[in-house]
Amino acid sequence: MSKKAFGIDIGGSGIKGAPVDLKKGKLAEDRLRLETPQPSTPEAVADTVAGLLAGFEIADDMPVGVTFPAVIQQGVALTAANVDKSWIGTDVDTLLTERTGHDVFVVNDADAAGIAEMEFGAGRGTKGVVLVVTLGTGVGSAMFVDGKLVPNAELGHLHLAGEAARAYQDAEKYMASSVREIEDLDWETWAGRLQEYFAHVEFLFSPTRIIVGGGVSKKHEKFLPLLDLRTEIVPAELRNEAGIVGAAVLARREEKALQKKDTKHGKKHGK
Repeated sequence: MSKKAFGIDIGGSGIKGAPVDLKKGKLAEDRLRLETPQPSTPEAVADTVAGLLAGFEIADDMPVGVTFPAVIQQGVALTAANVDKSWIGTDVDTLLTERTGHDVFVVNDADAAGIAEMEFGAGRGTKGVVLVVTLGTGVGSAMFVDGKLVPNAELGHLHLAGEAARAYQDAEKYMASSVREIEDLDWETWAGRLQEYFAHVEFLFSPTRIIVGGGVSKKHEKFLPLLDLRTEIVPAELRNEAGIVGAAVLARREEKALQKKDTKHGKKHGK
């Protein structure tokens, strides 16, 4: 894998990015953060992404990975969370590639964080099914089988069978980190809700390891020891920069795959 790629993390309030050292799994320069435009339409966000890239001196052929808060299939946004609904049906890959002049590869934001954990964090070298679950405003999830990503695993939207949980419908509305704060739950009570969720996930997927991310993972000692699972459950090692790092890793992988494909067919790569 080449030494560098660029990662950008698009969120509802901010768009942040930096070149990434792919040998170390760390930012190669200080990240730049710009406000997400409001309304966050495709054209406005594309302009902001182009502006962010213009803030760095990077090679024209450096691939760019971009996280996006949506289900992504073949570069197209099928949903839109915390961004304008006009993104639904937009070919995000093509839009950002044309606007920036770089090869852009878009990935679901939770999948990007998972890629970073599998490459440089708590998932390194782990075989079998690995689940990376981020506890924040909602619940993000990424699933890997023998290190290979199964994209768009929306496990925060599972329905739990417990009587209390059923009233909340989606699992994330019952046990996200934001819910603990809004309802002022103590750690033991919140851990009880996490137990319901993770026990259900464990039953469905029989994972080898569960990795818990999100800001609350900094306080993992307050709730992870309270869980009773067969599966090893550990805190994430990459936190704030996981999206940027994971997006960059994906961009370099996808770039190399396209180059290999083009070489096989006697073409010069260019999206």
